[in-house]
Amino acid sequence: MASDTEHVDVVVVGSGFGGSVTAYRLAEAGLSVVVLERGRPYPPGSFPRSPSQMGRAFWDPAENLYGMFDVWSFRDCDSVVASGLGGGSLIYANVLLRKDENTFVHEEPLPGGGYECWPVSRADLDPHYDAVERMIGVTPYPFDRPAYSGTLKTGAMRDAAAELGLDWRLPPLAISFAPSPGAEPGLGLPVADPHYGSMHGVLRRTCRLCGECDIGCNDGAKNSLDHTYLAAARHHGADLRTLHEVKTIGPRHGRGHGGGHGGGYAVDYVRHDPADPDRRSAGTITCDRLVLAAGTLGTSYLLLKSRARLPGLSGTLGTRFSGNGDILSFLLRARDRSRTLPVSASHGPVITSAIRLPDGEGGRGAYIEEGGYPGFVDWLVEGADVRGELGRVARFVVDRLRALAGHDTNMSAEIAALLGPGDLSGSSLPLLGMGRDVPDGELRLRDGRLDVVWTAETSEVYVERVRATMRRIGHVLGAEYADSPARHRERTITVHPLGGAPMGRHPGEGVCDAHGEVFGFPGLFVADGAAMPGPVGANPSLTIAALADRMCTRLLEAGPPVLPAGVGGDAACDRPDGPAHLGGPDRSGGRTSLSFVEEMRGFLAPGATDPRELDGMPEGGRFAFRLTVTADDVDRFLAEPEHPARAEGWIDAAACGGRRPVERGWFNLFAPGDSPDRREMRYRLQFTDGEGRPRTLVGWKDVRPGPPTRVWPDTTTMLARLLDGRPADEMEDDGTPVLAAGTLHVLPSDLARMLTTFRTEGPGGTAALARFGRFFLGELWEVYRPRQGS
Repeated sequence: MASDTEHVDVVVVGSGFGGSVTAYRLAEAGLSVVVLERGRPYPPGSFPRSPSQMGRAFWDPAENLYGMFDVWSFRDCDSVVASGLGGGSLIYANVLLRKDENTFVHEEPLPGGGYECWPVSRADLDPHYDAVERMIGVTPYPFDRPAYSGTLKTGAMRDAAAELGLDWRLPPLAISFAPSPGAEPGLGLPVADPHYGSMHGVLRRTCRLCGECDIGCNDGAKNSLDHTYLAAARHHGADLRTLHEVKTIGPRHGRGHGGGHGGGYAVDYVRHDPADPDRRSAGTITCDRLVLAAGTLGTSYLLLKSRARLPGLSGTLGTRFSGNGDILSFLLRARDRSRTLPVSASHGPVITSAIRLPDGEGGRGAYIEEGGYPGFVDWLVEGADVRGELGRVARFVVDRLRALAGHDTNMSAEIAALLGPGDLSGSSLPLLGMGRDVPDGELRLRDGRLDVVWTAETSEVYVERVRATMRRIGHVLGAEYADSPARHRERTITVHPLGGAPMGRHPGEGVCDAHGEVFGFPGLFVADGAAMPGPVGANPSLTIAALADRMCTRLLEAGPPVLPAGVGGDAACDRPDGPAHLGGPDRSGGRTSLSFVEEMRGFLAPGATDPRELDGMPEGGRFAFRLTVTADDVDRFLAEPEHPARAEGWIDAAACGGRRPVERGWFNLFAPGDSPDRREMRYRLQFTDGEGRPRTLVGWKDVRPGPPTRVWPDTTTMLARLLDGRPADEMEDDGTPVLAAGTLHVLPSDLARMLTTFRTEGPGGTAALARFGRFFLGELWEVYRPRQGS
């Protein structure tokens, strides 16, 4: 490798919901981050509007097209994805719904064999959902305000749901209706820049209800990722490189910077120049951690192409593909409930409301959301309602047949030719369905190109349930129901492709673990829709972002990856700064460190002062934490009587403002108790609550003589007090007021995960881990061993 090859801490491939969250979190933590995005930046005012501009708004570099819309056609389905800085947020409809709690299924059987299994829960994701919602800024459509109450399509959906007894709601939208958080909403008002500044340096204005969300918001009213996470990432030093398309990935091996042997990964890319396509240039960048966030199709394609360079990838690669239950239909000549006013689908954001169909006797759950014009589905509306421009349609069919004969799965150029001016009917209301279809599709390579083997037949019960409900809504609104042209061609079209590199509990179940790290390849992560082991059900953007946020928390807690020989050397040892940039101390000088991750959850009772006096589990006051406990020198840790280590991570409590970082933390393992045969595991965590007030959590596990059956409850139950402030003596309470007291527990599932997190760094790591194990078991023996006379 040439000496000028770049090397950074992290390369992020793609800038959508997974990539942008990752770029921000890791750059904020002080890592050097490079984002490689194949598309362009799109400041407000730059999105295409004229027919000629829209005709070139597609992504197909082979045809000199470098636009936003990337439309792929496979044998049984079509998919629309995005290309541009901000990924799918540039063209999505702004809906940020959480995945329903009961749809985080475990081993749910699927037709044709296999099962759907989510190795995470809603409780795991809720604090990360909170964090993403705060960062992006979400609010429901202000339908109760005068400027917005006249949105007929919103009222029509509400009234139809009421008549049919359906669950109607105003979902959270990533749109600025007000100039600043908490201000009164208004149309076209200047939006205040956040504290991290503007990405584009262009004035943003609040939503004007123009219905242009899906073709790019020229007002900047959409809180798309370039205005939020990516702007904040750049503020913290992330290097955002557009028109950089990644072609291959692989282990770094001997490709280390400076010519030495290095661990980590190498990323080969092509840099596009739309002004002069012949000036396309190639390059390589290496990194300690590689985060794939190129979208379901892009990430799966990269991994499938890289199988030879990444031997040992799970056999589940390419499986669990689904379209998140996407169904598109139209209510033609729809009117309000009184049958007097035509529904104007172009007034308002693309989506303002949703009807939820729960899982149950009717089948797998779904959401039905009203759509709006204009949007990237205009060409479908023309086919469903207008029936004109047959010459263009005929040319399109001929082009598609020619492309299918050559297995050209990129149909962007043909779609660009198909698009026309399209006078849309003002009373045609699109309905967008999504939900829990069956994730039994397969992504694979065919003649070197990406191919999808998938049929909607196994999801027919789900599909018919959604279509029947759409017909009932149309009946209430006096409308004629029409399927999309794709349905007439027995094809499925999706804007939410998911799966291909699914998460699982082990390599036999998924490509990556519950935190997105690829099994067998430390430091390689999947942070987009490819990691979904099944349909999200709701619009998947928020769940993808929350999983990426959770991934980053674990990545930062775990420290630099420990790379096996098959991937390369220890990346941390390949750089002079080592892991110190993550906030840890200098571990040079031949010392060996040991770390593990512990999770506990339970409740603290407000007003209680002594957890031993509580009668059972206190109500309210949910409290949890996740800590990375690190002994920087194992020999010293074992030798010192108090066995001290540092604790880093976060606490999560609604009473403290949600998830809060631990600013300083201590842990003592088997410290001496008040008698020779008693031990304590002590915790002391300092943090600041959501209102800026200092807090200290003091906890201890009481390990005292008793029957061997006491080992589990004693070592997994922590008594805790929450202090109002920080004692002057960091190791004593000094009479600091107690706000709450209670009990936290290690769950069996958390213990199983904890056992997989033990890591060592430095010489003799295996021996150090063995010494630690002997010490731990020896201390338990000293406490719980049989005694004479007992």
